[in-house]
Amino acid sequence: MAIRTRFAPSPTGPLHLGHAYSAFLAHDMARANDGTFLVRIEDIDQSRARPKWEDQIYDDLSWLGLSWDEPVVRQSTRSPAYKDALTKLWADGVLFPCDCTRRDISEAVSAPQENETAIGPDGLIYPGTCRHHAPLHPNLPMPDNMALRLFMSRAITRLREDLPLDFNERIFGNTSTVRIDESYLASIIGDIVLSRRDMGTSYHLSVVLDDAAQGITDVVRGEDLFEATKIHVVLQRLLGLATPTYHHHRLIRDDAGKRLAKRNDARAIRTYRDAGASPADIRQMVGLSA
Repeated sequence: MAIRTRFAPSPTGPLHLGHAYSAFLAHDMARANDGTFLVRIEDIDQSRARPKWEDQIYDDLSWLGLSWDEPVVRQSTRSPAYKDALTKLWADGVLFPCDCTRRDISEAVSAPQENETAIGPDGLIYPGTCRHHAPLHPNLPMPDNMALRLFMSRAITRLREDLPLDFNERIFGNTSTVRIDESYLASIIGDIVLSRRDMGTSYHLSVVLDDAAQGITDVVRGEDLFEATKIHVVLQRLLGLATPTYHHHRLIRDDAGKRLAKRNDARAIRTYRDAGASPADIRQMVGLSA
């Protein structure tokens, strides 16, 4: 199978050196293997997405010498696909509606009877406050005015014959198998949000469906998303989707050792361009050969 990689930024600010590194790796991997490199715009958060940032993404990538082989896909156009997947999961009985706010969850997990505040790959581990809303019959209508969470214990039951789950992690030619056992699913991932009231989806659901729809074989992204990949493998199994090979690369950090964010304008590609840097300079800055 030919390799298909992608670079999937959000149009919520300028691309920085960390984005350049990830895009270079995905692009170079595809080109070295006579594969396909794609660009996808992750704009499900329409409250923060801006056309000017999307335009600058294309401009910066072209300036870096990166080209993509198929039309750009925007997540904002794929709502029907997300709704279809949620409908399937609802009918399978592995979703439940939730009206908890972030404050509700924070107060619940920090209550005196809790031993500690548990943090998972999706933030605070949900304490199960709204699990009683889970439908007992699959024909009950799926609500559209509440968040929808994965009922992890039911998901585990459905996946029982496949446990433990696994995926291939490849770093610069070295491949290892990552295993995800039942205990991790129940105690560390928990009942994650798959659809937010204001978006109709979530990052976890949309990225899984988009990678599958675009036939992505190799996902190249930062090591900060390594634990989130375990969530994605769960969703792939529940939805009957293929699991790509994952490549979680090191993060580009500032002088204080903190990972770069879009607010780090001093590290923005545009800033370096305006200062006279070349694409070869950017490659060298992120530790790649020109």
